[in-house]
Amino acid sequence: METTELAEASSHLCELNPAQRAAVAYGIQGREHVDAAPPLLIIAGAGTGKTKTLTHRVAHLLLNGADPRRILLLTFARRAAAEMTRRVEHICSQATRGRSGMPADAIEWSGTFHAVGARLLRLHAESIGLDASFSICDRGDAEDLMDVVREDLGYSSTRNRFPKKGTCLSIYSYAVNAQTSLRETLRRAFPWCAEWEDDLGKLFGGYVAAKQAQGVLDYDDLLLYWAKMMEVSEIGALVA
Repeated sequence: METTELAEASSHLCELNPAQRAAVAYGIQGREHVDAAPPLLIIAGAGTGKTKTLTHRVAHLLLNGADPRRILLLTFARRAAAEMTRRVEHICSQATRGRSGMPADAIEWSGTFHAVGARLLRLHAESIGLDASFSICDRGDAEDLMDVVREDLGYSSTRNRFPKKGTCLSIYSYAVNAQTSLRETLRRAFPWCAEWEDDLGKLFGGYVAAKQAQGVLDYDDLLLYWAKMMEVSEIGALVA
């Protein structure tokens, strides 16, 4: 980089405190290939500027020559994803004095975990035996489908009150995301539902079958299938 370019690439750092600045610049200065910058985990409390640090980190990578197509920016909320991308673009624009073709324009992968997961699954669905035209059911839809299966199995009229649809979905979601058995899930987080272990197992089997029959994935499926997809060496290498 020329002297002027170096100054531009670091000009935004003056907005940060020393700790934030150290995190943003970590492993970048003096590295020939910025795309190979080492990983960095930031642990900080609420209100300490984690989002600000993250957006400046992304901008700093871009301003120092990182390929924007190699940036994956993930958040939990759709609004937060859009806001973070906007902030990165603003930082880059200020640093380059608004010149056209600023690096942030080319960020292709930014969004929520579920949105990015769904996008990747549709791109590689055929390779993992998944129909790319799958529908996505949100939490409410998933609870309703769980309730339909629950009623079909006769669990809505048991003598001892069977767990409600929301609780059933929470148990299922915990087991899927923690990758634990149903028994272990109940022991850890839902001990008051332990008496229903066998019935819950049947319910969850029916729920999975119903999703497959309808061609739908719930939010947990998006993350689970994404993780499993990355274990396929050809796809993992292509995505990485």
